[in-house]
Amino acid sequence: MSSDSIAQHIAQELQIAATQVDAALKLLAEGNTVPFIARYRKEVTGGLDDTQLRTIEERATYLSELSERKNTILAAIEEQGKLTDDLRALIEECDTKARLEDLYLPYKKRRKTKADTAREAGLEPLLDTLIGTPEADPAQLASEYCTAGFEDEKKVLEGARAILIDRFALDADLVGTVRERMYATGSMGASVVEGKEAEGAKFKDYFDFAEPFDSLPSHRILALLRGEKEGILQLHLDAGEDDVYCGTIAEHFNLDTSSAWLADAVRWGWKTKLYVSSSLDVRMRLKEKAEEGALDVFARNLKDVLLAAPAGQRATLGLDPGYRNGVKCAVIDGTGKVLDTLIVYPHQPQNQWNQAVQALATACATHGVDLIAVGNGTASRETEKLSHEVAKLIGQAGGVKPTPVVVSESGASVYSASEIAAKEFPDMDVSLRGAVSIARRLQDPLAELVKIDPKAIGVGQYQHDVNQTALAKTLDAVVEDAVNAVGVDLNTASVPLLSRVAGISGTIAENIVAYRDEHGCFDSRSGLKKVPRLGPKAYEQCAGFLRIQGGTDPLDASAVHPEAYPVVRRIASATGLGVAELIGNTRVLSTLKAKDFADNTFGVPTVTDILKELDKPGRDPRPEFTTATFKEGVEKITDLHPGMILEGTVTNVAAFGAFVDIGVHQDGLVHVSALANTFVSDPHDFVRSGQVVKVKVLEVDVDRNRISLSMRLDDEPNQPSGNKGGAAQGGTRSRRDRADKRTANGRGQRTNNGRTSNTKNRDTSGGSLADALKRAGF
Repeated sequence: MSSDSIAQHIAQELQIAATQVDAALKLLAEGNTVPFIARYRKEVTGGLDDTQLRTIEERATYLSELSERKNTILAAIEEQGKLTDDLRALIEECDTKARLEDLYLPYKKRRKTKADTAREAGLEPLLDTLIGTPEADPAQLASEYCTAGFEDEKKVLEGARAILIDRFALDADLVGTVRERMYATGSMGASVVEGKEAEGAKFKDYFDFAEPFDSLPSHRILALLRGEKEGILQLHLDAGEDDVYCGTIAEHFNLDTSSAWLADAVRWGWKTKLYVSSSLDVRMRLKEKAEEGALDVFARNLKDVLLAAPAGQRATLGLDPGYRNGVKCAVIDGTGKVLDTLIVYPHQPQNQWNQAVQALATACATHGVDLIAVGNGTASRETEKLSHEVAKLIGQAGGVKPTPVVVSESGASVYSASEIAAKEFPDMDVSLRGAVSIARRLQDPLAELVKIDPKAIGVGQYQHDVNQTALAKTLDAVVEDAVNAVGVDLNTASVPLLSRVAGISGTIAENIVAYRDEHGCFDSRSGLKKVPRLGPKAYEQCAGFLRIQGGTDPLDASAVHPEAYPVVRRIASATGLGVAELIGNTRVLSTLKAKDFADNTFGVPTVTDILKELDKPGRDPRPEFTTATFKEGVEKITDLHPGMILEGTVTNVAAFGAFVDIGVHQDGLVHVSALANTFVSDPHDFVRSGQVVKVKVLEVDVDRNRISLSMRLDDEPNQPSGNKGGAAQGGTRSRRDRADKRTANGRGQRTNNGRTSNTKNRDTSGGSLADALKRAGF
């Protein structure tokens, strides 16, 4: 397949112009990154976005591999002297790897089969006679073909049947027809393995289960496959009525099944060959479908988490809750620099509550803490209560009360033990690094979460069950797009954050930081050209996504690419203003037309983007910072009762609904049918990870640790939630999806790592709060 035909094929799939696809592929081949192309080459691609560009890249890779495989197969068949014009045409027209392999199967080298042995014994003419004269006596015909290895009529007929079945299995059109019919009309069944009822309680809703293949959602497929893998479930693939398939086979080969022998041979071929091969294909397709769905959910959730609202550059106290080993605490300033660390023991068994309050209030007053970030793992609610006591004490003493905020700590322990954390804090105890991460992710989730393997952030479903290479590639793309959408401050960004900027590798990121440390802050983007190994191509790709605040050129703080600075100066000249005066001048900018400044290099789309950027330079696309307020006195699942209306934060969005943290150490599930008063086909259309929502408690199952919630606040508790104003969407599937929730990778609960810190484990007694407030100016 030529590059032109690949472009045409992809264009038809995406319903865009082939010239757009061709332009995108050329830009990618030249080493341009997806974020750069999407942002700064809109004229060339016709405005393709990052999602379309990544799809084009993936499909081009698939079709190129398909083309290479076609060439290999054509050469192999031609070498055998069996390549006809018709077969060549069929192979060249293939648009899937499965169809291509079906066509190649008869010519593929394979181990000797029973059918091959029967052919060598001269039994193929017998089969042709049995097909041509269905009224004849098979045994009488077979008696004339007895030979070595086929000594009697029974063995001879078995050999003839083997040849017939081999014909079935090697017929690409028949195999494809049967496979598609089975997928379209069959169903997946499941039952519990005898004796595994108690052990597999979380799969209970699948102990007696059946659902058509084509309606199985991805999360349910993965739940079934996991149940099978863990030895709890037995899966059964029901293709449908055998007679239908037997009829298809007989019709395809023009077999007269009034012959009992032919009818039995067809049925035997279906059950032992075509059903088996089709079942394997169906399982593979279901898993691919499930993985694709899981990757999509994970990617969308990760994007929401990375682009969650930042609290901004405000001094923050991070609290990593724990019982026996204490609450690990870290104070950071507005830039994320660690100012202080300590450990307090307010909870059991030490119960040093008052000392902890005093110590934390002193630390907050000393460093002017504005926010308290509380990790949401073990002892979270108790520690949140502690933070409120701290804020109250500071207020009573005349200081400004810090605001407590519950923060997801998923991945904090992974970061604590990582090489990145060790480089950042070589002398800090591992247990305290988590508190730093919790504080920083409140200030700027994106800047902190890029340091953690995306798989550890806890927003996926069945992430360990999918192809890990595909998962890593998908998540890396999400992180790259998120970082470049927001932009990065060149003078404060860490190595992990810089390495996610378009065109910047890990080595170049390290070189940037090293150069910054040696020479001081960059005062212009052009200073990047002095960084070792950062060549012209890397500069072109990254410059527009890096920001310099207070530099020599005000445009360096914007998303305008340096290559387009001449356009800005032309615009400024036309208005009679300087560049600095033009930036943010909505009154003037609103009167300008992009087409008046477009030329052969920078078209209307780019100039339009430039005008928008000049109006609001460096605008952060992330939402405003808001927090959920957990209900006082509701700290554990036993504190819940149906009918309660609570505030919470969406932690994960799955195909079957959304998980919401309501402050009881166990996320509740808002089933897809309870998200809105209209039909919901995709939960992501209504909620996103990090969103603050109000929910009603519908049902609480303490024994099974389940909480059923609704975002329709007029829903009645303990009632099945059908979809008001839309098609029914609850019923038995709701119960199945609750089972999916129990087996999916929802938000994990962190436990204490058992490490005891010797870093600033201070005496928490004494009355130093007043002194601290006094020093802070209160």
